[in-house]
Amino acid sequence: MPILDSQSSELEGLLHATRLMLVSARTAPKSGGVDDILTEIILGKEKESLVDEMNRIGDERKISGFKRDAENLRNSEAAVLIGVRGDRSFKINCGACGYETCVEFDAARKTEGQDFPGPNCVFKTLDLGISLGSAAKTASILNVDNRIMYRIGTAARKLHFMPEATVIMGIPVSAKGKNIYFDRPSK
Repeated sequence: MPILDSQSSELEGLLHATRLMLVSARTAPKSGGVDDILTEIILGKEKESLVDEMNRIGDERKISGFKRDAENLRNSEAAVLIGVRGDRSFKINCGACGYETCVEFDAARKTEGQDFPGPNCVFKTLDLGISLGSAAKTASILNVDNRIMYRIGTAARKLHFMPEATVIMGIPVSAKGKNIYFDRPSK
């Protein structure tokens, strides 16, 4: 029987875990059972392009947190992107989006913010949060180090990953002797 080395076996395990994270995001409860969640696994040169974009944004905005998170992503084997089509209304007229009715929300001109366009339907945004939590929980159950990162989603949107998504978040994953996402400088 051949010997399977640790490095390639752990990478294979991480990639399997990211696929299970996508399953968790997909099967997470959705408002009214309507699924507007989008998912992708990012690695290789696409992951490095995210790192470069996060560093660029950090330099441009003079926000060290982008550079810190970029370094975390660089040291990660992969990242899961989870986004949502938040510009689709839930049709219950709750008003949380700032409009009195969903018809007004649907007709409203969507404007591009610094990172994401808005407004977004609060129920679609909640669906995104639930999907993110489900994916992170799956990684945690599998003992895969992970952390939900807003800044990865910002860079992904700037690079036109998931063009249908109005909001994107990233979850980098790694398997090191020490969790790289939590013992780090703040900012």
